[in-house]
Amino acid sequence: MGHFDREFHTAPDGELLDAYSQTISRAVELIGPSVAQITVGANGRGGQGSGFVISPDGLIVTNNHVVADAKSVRVRMQDGVASEARVLGRDPDTDIALIRTDTSLGVAAPLGNSKNLKRGQIAVAIGNPLGFEWTVTAGVVSALGRSMRAQNGRLIDDVIQTDASLNPGNSGGPLISSAGEVIGVNTAVIRGAQGIAFAVASNTANYVISEILRFGQVRRAYIGVAADTVALPRHIAVRAGVLAQTSVRIRRLEPDGPAARAGLQEGDLVLSIDGQPVEGVDDLIRLMNGDRINKPAEFLVLPVGNVIARRVVTPSVRP
Repeated sequence: MGHFDREFHTAPDGELLDAYSQTISRAVELIGPSVAQITVGANGRGGQGSGFVISPDGLIVTNNHVVADAKSVRVRMQDGVASEARVLGRDPDTDIALIRTDTSLGVAAPLGNSKNLKRGQIAVAIGNPLGFEWTVTAGVVSALGRSMRAQNGRLIDDVIQTDASLNPGNSGGPLISSAGEVIGVNTAVIRGAQGIAFAVASNTANYVISEILRFGQVRRAYIGVAADTVALPRHIAVRAGVLAQTSVRIRRLEPDGPAARAGLQEGDLVLSIDGQPVEGVDDLIRLMNGDRINKPAEFLVLPVGNVIARRVVTPSVRP
């Protein structure tokens, strides 16, 4: 055996596994106390889901579909503290809801920057699947910038795909990084599939939370696209005069929507809107807020033909 082989095999498998275990355990210790079990009463039937505290005074993020028809909401924490809660606001378009407990909880989970995520990094889910309280599952970030259909039929953009196991009851719980930050809100699984689950990215969740706290709802301008976050080749960034390493690719256009009427096409890369860089789907969502309804916006795009162009899109109220 050569010198290289001896160096390569210096770390026994047990030590490598132990390091992985320690990383996950540390993340769970940081975030676990902020994870809540949510019980709702809807139309006389009870249901359960998960959530996580984002402010010590009792603000909790969960899924819209967990609390959508709730006549009562009750929260129980890992330390046994239980409290009634009320729904502050819901956003069916991203399946995010915000509730507040009647008592302070004293714990909170930090929201990370999902724009920094990379495929293959560790992802840990904590929740209450099938009634098994505070279950931990681990996997990796499988893909970023996915789109999936919400229960109301609309497409949710800026979705993380993971193979961390999720089951009914995980809904609304946190997807966390090895650094102990929330990187997504677990929202759905594909029934019958193995290792395919989804979470709304933390940057989009953070935007929705801010809108609910300010307005009680999410004000949204409609342009009629579904989009993905993709890598932006450096030579294109230089030509466009932007510093970004990623951009947004239009994956689908709604017929006769504002974007289609402005001449955008499937496959176009959106580089900026009114001079503000678009480095990911979360930027597109944030920039298309309610203040832009009926106001023309200049999109800098790279069409399929590879010639940078400007398109003026006038967002409308979402139908």
